[in-house]
Amino acid sequence: MSSLFLKTYHSLPPFGRNLVASLRGVQLRRWRYSAGTERLVQEALAREHWGEEQWPKWEEERMAPLLDRAATRVPFYRGYWSQHNGPNGRKAWSVLENWPILKKEAVRSNPRAFVADDVDPKGLWETHTSGTTGTPIQLFHSKAAVEGRYALYEARHRLWHGVTRHDRWGIIGGQPIVPRDQKRPPFWVWNATMNQLYLSAMHLASWSAQAYLDAISKYRLQYLVGYSSSLYFLAREAKRIGQCLPVKAVVTNAEPLFGFQRQAIKEAFSGTVQETYGQAETVCCASECACGGLHLWPDMGKLELLDKDGNEVAPGSPGQMVATGLLDTAVPLIRYEIGDVGQLPQREAPCPCGRTLPLIEKIWGRLDDQIVTKDGRHAVLIDRIFDPPLRTKEGQIVQRGIDKFLLRVVPDERWTASDVQLLKRSLTEIVGDVDVEVRIVREIERSWMGKARVIVSEMKSPIALGTAGIASPTEHNESELSPANSP
Repeated sequence: MSSLFLKTYHSLPPFGRNLVASLRGVQLRRWRYSAGTERLVQEALAREHWGEEQWPKWEEERMAPLLDRAATRVPFYRGYWSQHNGPNGRKAWSVLENWPILKKEAVRSNPRAFVADDVDPKGLWETHTSGTTGTPIQLFHSKAAVEGRYALYEARHRLWHGVTRHDRWGIIGGQPIVPRDQKRPPFWVWNATMNQLYLSAMHLASWSAQAYLDAISKYRLQYLVGYSSSLYFLAREAKRIGQCLPVKAVVTNAEPLFGFQRQAIKEAFSGTVQETYGQAETVCCASECACGGLHLWPDMGKLELLDKDGNEVAPGSPGQMVATGLLDTAVPLIRYEIGDVGQLPQREAPCPCGRTLPLIEKIWGRLDDQIVTKDGRHAVLIDRIFDPPLRTKEGQIVQRGIDKFLLRVVPDERWTASDVQLLKRSLTEIVGDVDVEVRIVREIERSWMGKARVIVSEMKSPIALGTAGIASPTEHNESELSPANSP
């Protein structure tokens, strides 16, 4: 959203912000749901019990026309195949493995090149990635793809755990719904259209936790969705205060969920705790069943796990996650490199829940630290400071002290000196008055998984331990942490 709109919105009283949120909800509801939603949900639930011979046939019926359409109607792919098409014509692109791995930078640099030439971009839903490499990507989705996505969400995020989109629910997220420097509640807005209480992850701190817990109770929320670290922090504060707020389900997203976090969330909110995996590109999703199995959604996309040479890894071995989305024929992403690492079970075994959706054993990724502010807030996913109009290819936020930050930036060719001040101002608007150094670099250092972390915390004080995914021997088993996030 523009800075002028945000300034005007933040100047509104709470009921005015609620009204704006509810009007936004009308738009979201119109795009996500329709008269056909319930049919799509029931079809998704039925597919969960298909026999092993049904999925390959279903996938083939969708993959073949998708690849043909992408190669002939999508400018980016058409350009590629005009140079790489084999002597057998279309047969070259009818095999998925013949397609190149699609890097994020290709989509980031020219997102409209992935819109089919018979589709009007004005009729598409525009969104952005969360920017876990430090630079968000502009994305477009057709209405059919958006509806299909949210029908799957309804089936596997909600109905698996006894809740629906019609229930009252809360989400802890990173949108700037209230001014950064606001010190008194409400730190949330009520979207009446979608029965949604949107709570700011940016304002969650020890001094504000009671207000958050009171809001969850006041609005009679049936389930919660949010960042694993934010829900864990709130659960810890609830335990410290001596409060338990029963809800039917808690759904974690955007970050891995560790065992110690799950236990704390379960104790604070009583309901089922479900880990989920997904991304704005909508090419791969997974959700956890009541038996603890993390099930992939083959009806959203085909997942490949590859080694550094592009070969498929064996079950039980970690591999780079590459996925082809099957929902969107208007803006197809073929063999898209997600940037995370996954591992399939070494041995196939049916899940006790009875569903035949494939299982994934582990997903490593998005292991960003948290920013701890001087007033005690724990800010996560603040990558929006790198949003346009800032002219960057990649960026990284390093917290070196409670009031000392280093911003590493890989600039693009349009970068100017004025961007330095813009970047500093964007960060201080979120975290407050701090010392900020901007350092121009050629590249952002990658982890052992080949992934750049957008947030790196060098804080070693007790306030950071146990809440930023940093191992604390007195609180949890260090072996549960990914090597990418170990101290």
